[in-house]
Amino acid sequence: MEYRYGSHTVFNIEYHFVWVTKYRYKVLVEDVALRVRGRCQGRCRISYAALS
Repeated sequence: MEYRYGSHTVFNIEYHFVWVTKYRYKVLVEDVALRVRGRCQGRCRISYAALS
């Protein structure tokens, strides 16, 4: 666990994304999954976050 520090704060923010589709169709497969993962990794790099 890595804490981030502000001038008067210490914090650790974690997100958990859940993708839910109608009738539980699998939409994050193959090319779509790779593209979404790439976009998430790009956003994480911009904001100095980690994607696990």
